[in-house]
Amino acid sequence: MATTNSLAESWTAAPVGRVAAPLREQVITALRQAILDFQLKPGQRLVERELIEQLGVSRTTIREALRELTSEGLVTVIPQRGAMVTAPNLEDAADLYEVRASLESLVVQRFVERATEGEVTSLKESVEDIAKVASETDDIREILAAKDRFYSVLIAGARSSALQQLLEGIQARVQVLRATSLSEEGRTPQVVRELRAVVTAIGERDVEKASRLCAEHVRAAASTALTSLRHVEGESA
Repeated sequence: MATTNSLAESWTAAPVGRVAAPLREQVITALRQAILDFQLKPGQRLVERELIEQLGVSRTTIREALRELTSEGLVTVIPQRGAMVTAPNLEDAADLYEVRASLESLVVQRFVERATEGEVTSLKESVEDIAKVASETDDIREILAAKDRFYSVLIAGARSSALQQLLEGIQARVQVLRATSLSEEGRTPQVVRELRAVVTAIGERDVEKASRLCAEHVRAAASTALTSLRHVEGESA
C-alpha cells in the first residue's frame, strides 16, 4: 500500500481548540480517527514537527498522544526512525484475528443470554442495513461504518464493559485488514449471509450455534485478509 511521508498531503486537520476536553485527549482522538478513517495509512511516518504545526499543540502533548496510541497498537515506534502508523505483519495479524474470533464468540454468547427481544430485532435490522449500504456504494469506509453499527448493537446487548473495551481495541488494530477483507470481490455479500445466519441463531437463543457461526465469520474474514497480506509481503520481499 503506497504511503506518503507528508502529513499535509494526506491529512488536513484544524488546530486543536481550547474546549472542555484536555488537549491531550483531543489530539489522541484526532489522530486515532485519522488512522481509523485511513487518512493516515499503515506505514506512514508521524513526524513530531509536522504534527505540532498541524495541530497547534506542544511537543509534550504530541508525545503523550503518540505514547497512548502506541499502547493501543495503532502506532509503532521504531528506534532511529520514530513513530509510524502500525502496519500489522502476517504473524501479528493471524494472532489478532484468532483473539477477535474468541472475543466475538463470547460477546455473542452474552448477547444471547442478556439481550431483549427488541435488541435482537435491532441486530437483525443492522445486518439488513449493511446489505443496503453495500448495494448502494463501494466505499469501504461506509460499509465498515455500517458493520460497526452492527457491533454497537451487539456489544450493547451483551452488557459487558470489559468485553466492549477488549473488542474495540482489537477491532481498531485490525481496521486496515477489515477494509482489505471487505474490498475483496464477493466478500461483502458473503459477510451479509454469514451475519444473517448468526442473528438467526441468536433469535433462536441457540448459544452454541450462534457462537460457532460468529467464530466462523471472523475466520472467513481472516482468511481473506491474510491471503492479501501474504501477497503484499511476498511482493515486498
